[in-house]
Formats: sequence, structure tokens, C-alpha cells
Amino acid sequence: MNQEPLTLYKLIVLYLLNKVSFPLTMAQVSDLILEKEYTSYLTLQQVINELAQAGLLDTGTLTCTGRTVAENLEGVVNRNEEIIRPLDNPYSRTGGIAVLKGNLAPDGCVVKQSAVAPEMMRHEVTARVFESEEDAMHAILDGKIKPGDGVVVRYEGPKGGPGMREMLSPTAAITGMGLGKDVALFTDGRFSGGTNGAAIGHISPEAANGGPIALVRDGDRILVDIPNRKLDLLVDEAELARRRAELVPPQKECPYPVLRRYASMVSSADSGAMYKKV
Repeated sequence: MNQEPLTLYKLIVLYLLNKVSFPLTMAQVSDLILEKEYTSYLTLQQVINELAQAGLLDTGTLTCTGRTVAENLEGVVNRNEEIIRPLDNPYSRTGGIAVLKGNLAPDGCVVKQSAVAPEMMRHEVTARVFESEEDAMHAILDGKIKPGDGVVVRYEGPKGGPGMREMLSPTAAITGMGLGKDVALFTDGRFSGGTNGAAIGHISPEAANGGPIALVRDGDRILVDIPNRKLDLLVDEAELARRRAELVPPQKECPYPVLRRYASMVSSADSGAMYKKV
């Protein structure tokens, strides 16, 4: 069994308990996690027992069984600590996901750090800029992307897409070309959980909203510092101000009225790409 999702189950339980303003019963926690068949009931009990032993749960709460959480957990044993890791021996001490910020992503961006090669955790790359996923794909497959490059795919966010497409094809192509440990990808689009390599997405604000990613030009240097949660465009502020004054966003054709309406009303990825309040 993959160990990382079990860490995720623990985080989900703690997140639920932190966000609600009233006590949740064991049954409610179980229903929320088990209804999607993410894991089994017994595995969930072991996860909750780990959290209880670490003092992260209030185990005195009475449950629908007529017993407290602590009483329900009596006798629960973790039979394989390589599958359900104890808190003092986690699969990853920092988790699988990291949120980076900096002058390229003032409102944040997301990277699956558990899939990034060690040599790519902190590095500088040279920007290669593309206004769409299709343009980036052509360049990658034509062998125009070289080690040390950073592929920038913009105008693919919630508004710019519109719809925030998954950038699976470019990341798969980079890996398939043997560049997974040498090339980064930056986008205001999104990635799936299966993404591999230094793929940094959800960059906010997006290009269509005038975010700094719209100001990046070929040849710019970009610093990625995942351990310190930083993503910076190494261009001085005066030059960025000059570029902003000259910025003319590309006009995308969108033949679907519903998507045009969506683009006019959707908020940024960092706020959940929800409809703006009007």
C-alpha cells in the first residue's frame, strides 16, 4: 500500500476537526472519508489511533456507540508501521504538497514536492515562454527545450483558459524526453495528483488577471526554492514595471457562450476558482 495517502488521511481528519465549530463523532468522520471509498474502515481506525496516541485528538468525546473515542480505540494495533507510519517516523516530514510564494506568484502556487528530483528542489532555470499548452507541446516534442530551461505555459488559468486545463501533456512530454530532472514547468493552469517532476502550477494571480507570469520573457532567470517555499522571477522591479506598461494580453477565441460567461465571472485559483460575488 502506498504510504503517502495514509499521511493524507491523517491530515484530512485533523483538517475536518479544525474547521468545524462543533464536535464530530467518529461515525461522522468515518462517513466523510469512507463514502468515496478512499480507504477501509479498519485502516481509518488505525490512522485515528495514531493521531490519538500523539495527543492530537480529543478522545473523551462520546460517540454513537455509547462509548468515548478512546474506548472505541482500545485494542487497536498498528500491525505494520511501514504501511501506517507512526508520527515519529513519517513517510515525509513536510508532506507531498508545497505552496510557494514570491514575486512570480504573489498569491501562491502549488508543487508536488514529493515528485521533484533532489537536484531540482533548489535551482535556477531559463524561461521559455508559451501562450498555450499546444505551443509548449510543439516546442517540447520538436526538441527545442534543453536542460536548464523552465517552460512557462500561461493564459491557461480559470479565466485565461478558460477553465484551467490540466497540463498533463507537457509534463509527460518533458519526462518522456528524458528531461524530468533538468527542466521545470511553470503554469497558471493545473496539474493532477499523478504529476511527476518540477511542475509548478496554480500560479496566482494568473496571466489573464495581469499576474506577474504575464510579464515573463524568454531568457529571464527564475529561481525555484522549494525547501524555503519561494518562487522568484529574477528581474528588477523597474523592468517589470516597464513590461507591465507595454503588456498587451493575447486575445483567445472562445466559441462557447457559457465559457465566456465563466471567464468573466470566475475568481483566481488561490481562492478556489469560484464565481466572483457581484
